[in-house]
Amino acid sequence: MTTGPSRTTRQTWGLVAGASLVSTGLAAYEIVPASVTPLVRESLRIDSTAAGLLVGVMFGTAVVTSLPAGAALDRADSRTAMAVATLALFVAGGWGWLAGRNGDYRSILASRALGGVAYVVVWNAGIDMVSRAVDGDNRATAVGIFTASGPVGFALGQGTGPLVAGAFGWPAIFPAFTGVALVGLLVFWPASRGLGRNRDDAPSVREFGAVLRDRTVWTVGALGFLGYALYLFVNTWGSSYLSTEVGLSLALSGLLVAVFPAIGVVSRISSGLLSDRLFGGRRRPVVLGSFGLAAPLVLGFTRLDSIPLLLVVLLLAGFAIQLTLGLSFTYVRELVESRVAATAVAFQTSVGLAGAFVAPTAGGAVVDAAGFDAAFALAGLLAVCGVVLAWRAPEPANR
Repeated sequence: MTTGPSRTTRQTWGLVAGASLVSTGLAAYEIVPASVTPLVRESLRIDSTAAGLLVGVMFGTAVVTSLPAGAALDRADSRTAMAVATLALFVAGGWGWLAGRNGDYRSILASRALGGVAYVVVWNAGIDMVSRAVDGDNRATAVGIFTASGPVGFALGQGTGPLVAGAFGWPAIFPAFTGVALVGLLVFWPASRGLGRNRDDAPSVREFGAVLRDRTVWTVGALGFLGYALYLFVNTWGSSYLSTEVGLSLALSGLLVAVFPAIGVVSRISSGLLSDRLFGGRRRPVVLGSFGLAAPLVLGFTRLDSIPLLLVVLLLAGFAIQLTLGLSFTYVRELVESRVAATAVAFQTSVGLAGAFVAPTAGGAVVDAAGFDAAFALAGLLAVCGVVLAWRAPEPANR
């Protein structure tokens, strides 16, 4: 990962591993309500749209707070920010558990909003620090490893959420994964010593504004929006489709859908390796292939009735979609100067997670109004839009 002495290499791997574990715990917390949606709906007496909002609210909060968080991280210590955000997750998990036991839907939403703030700080700070810990030739690979924490956490939440709910009651899903984040913080803290942001090197307001006016940044942000919308739609409603339309049990549906994010461990790391090695640092071919493969898979998902075939499609679609999610954060930071790289990453997070925020709730509304066939067809059309946009995307100059 680095060319320095062995101690520096160990510290780099420790930083990546620790930050990834923190992010894994947050990602599991983020998606786990989707794994027990029927239980939540029955207990709280809410419809599909409201149930989708329990997942979407975290992304909505992240959309609003990501850009201010990124601007702050360009002026502050990312290391300390990571620790504070991890502690905030503990508060959010305990709060959600109490609110769930009391049947207080609004209080659960509020706790999830706090979790959304913690998530966006960990995500932006983690990408910022991992990116600065390695050289340009390995940056996409290192960031890809960190972003793989997302699918690991999603698979953990999807696969074990029903088990936690069955053993301890569904409100226990909220604090269930905070221990993973704590272990990550204990690994991350000593390994990251000395890599906090230098406050004397803070970018000016003009440099910050330049990021927001950059059309190439907006293009890559739009690709992130489409990618995250697809990713969250399938994660949120795939399990419900398999249980209500195909007739599988809730536990089996959750395990099958868990392969969709889980394959991202391979996909997100592969995106960096493909770009850095096979395409000589070019980012556009990987993103174009990502949407090109995803489009027919999502469009045809509800036309299949074979369980093994559905599993294969979930694996391939999860791999394809997450190629973009793994690469886009490296992609966007290379479009701007290094002094505002954290701001560019935060912008990408904000715009990308806007798609993640819209997809679960809008998907639920379409499911209620027109059924799963129409919802998956609309999702497939988003992938087609991604193909068109990726074809016009620029290549970064600041590597």
